[in-house]
Amino acid sequence: MKTQSSINRLGRLIGLVILSMLVAIGISLHPYSPLNIAKASIVVQPPLSTRGAAIVDTTGQPALLRGVNWFGIETELQVPHGLWARDYKEMLAQIRSQGYNFIRLPYSVQALRSSTISGVDYSIGSNQELEGKSPLEVMDLVIQEADRQGLMILLDSHRLNNERIPELWYGDGFTEDDWIETWKMLANRYRNQKNVIGADLKNEPHGRASWGTGDRATDWRLAAERAGNAILEINPDWLIVVEGVEKNVPRQRLQGHWWGGNLEGVKRYPVRLSHRNKLVYSPHEYGPGVINQPWFAEASFPRNLYNRWQIGFHYIAEEGIAPVLVGEFGGRQVDTNSKEGIWQRQFVGFLNQHSLSFAYWSWNPNSEDTGGLLLDNWQTVDAAKQQMLSPSLANLGYTSAPFTLPFRLPAPIGRAIDRQLPNLAPPRTNLAPPPSPYQQAQPSPQSSQPDPTTRTPQATPSPSPTPIANTTSSSVRNLQVQSRIQSDWQTGFCVSMQVTNSGNNQSGNWQLNFRMEDAAINNSWNGSFVPRGDRYVVLPPDWARSINPGQTVDLGFCANKLGPDYHPRQVSVTAG
Repeated sequence: MKTQSSINRLGRLIGLVILSMLVAIGISLHPYSPLNIAKASIVVQPPLSTRGAAIVDTTGQPALLRGVNWFGIETELQVPHGLWARDYKEMLAQIRSQGYNFIRLPYSVQALRSSTISGVDYSIGSNQELEGKSPLEVMDLVIQEADRQGLMILLDSHRLNNERIPELWYGDGFTEDDWIETWKMLANRYRNQKNVIGADLKNEPHGRASWGTGDRATDWRLAAERAGNAILEINPDWLIVVEGVEKNVPRQRLQGHWWGGNLEGVKRYPVRLSHRNKLVYSPHEYGPGVINQPWFAEASFPRNLYNRWQIGFHYIAEEGIAPVLVGEFGGRQVDTNSKEGIWQRQFVGFLNQHSLSFAYWSWNPNSEDTGGLLLDNWQTVDAAKQQMLSPSLANLGYTSAPFTLPFRLPAPIGRAIDRQLPNLAPPRTNLAPPPSPYQQAQPSPQSSQPDPTTRTPQATPSPSPTPIANTTSSSVRNLQVQSRIQSDWQTGFCVSMQVTNSGNNQSGNWQLNFRMEDAAINNSWNGSFVPRGDRYVVLPPDWARSINPGQTVDLGFCANKLGPDYHPRQVSVTAG
């Protein structure tokens, strides 16, 4: 298996070759160009700062942030969605198990001033901890558990009320002071919570919002300075994340932008913070599944996309002005034929090519226009989407806490949904979650685009993962499998199985085999666990059938204990 140092040496060698070629043809590189950012730390150590186009951790190493949006606190439920079907700790562990290292966590000012939540089945494992809690107290618990699971949190002021995304940072019954005071409260509340890395000041300014106009009532750039500096006065460790606008930018070159996607004004009118090394710019980008914008119909599609991205936001990173973190992108189609699938794959390639951080929209399946990384049962990961994103996620980590998988018996699919709480709307089907609060919105007269977001006993975790006793770590075609008990409690347990290609060539057509007697699998991830007597055959999903050199596929299961001899044994990887 290649060591990290050998991989780094190879990367440096390739970088030097490319650099020599570029210099030979007369192309110069900014000192914080993508070639340098590509060396970003895979293990991030907050607090974070910026240096040129790079986000850097406390060691000074470039840090790559790749995460998901998990929405709900900004809706009428005032709590992250899906907790009518899942344990919140199990949900966080699944996010981490897919390779993401942070969550963009939306909230509304209204929710954080409220005392009640709804849409939670308190009988599901750890969700009982949420009963009687306010939305802000739920946020506390989610953040603390994310820290234990090895996940960073970027807070996102997504709405003012629980109903819609406003054009400006005030309105809908709230003032600018309400918005800033909420941020100041959060900055103080989480100043010692190291996994809370920053503030996404306002989600998707649009309509009347402007940039560089000097109008205090509408100039988002000036408002971002007021809020950002107020936060940094209390908590100088946070990143200040500033989105773009939709239009109203002097001398803007592109006629149309997504809400929050227009950062053309940064070059002439940069945001000025008291701590210059804390500023990150954050565009949003969507495909025709949200709205069929004119640029998707141009004859040059998809080649025209790169020019749009360059003009709209990427010049900021390329010129070393500041880092870029794409706060939202996503869509239902990821195929190679539909326009949305082509757009989405091109954009993921662009993000990887330029080593840009991102948060995918969304983890939730109930985003009306985009769907999510989870399917409608709130349990199963959309394999096609995860396969598209997985090359972006290799070995990302966060050092505050060790990574653990779920440590309680997950609810079987449908159990919690059959027991819907009375204050939830009825499901669309007997296995569907409540209808999405993000319904397609009508564009305002000043705006050309709708809201894209319309787009058992308590488990006791094992103190640390332990190798499974009496199991083998066997290999075939340079594949090795390591199995560990990740959690073990009175009535159940969870197992992690990691298949690694330690050779120099791609390996494919593999499967796992193991023996297990006194246990019954009730939930699994990243594989089909097929029982054959007292043995199981595990078939990988399509996206994991081939494993590249140095790559690891994480899969596993949770099971009910039926007797004392419940440990898996004789775990091996074989040719399919």
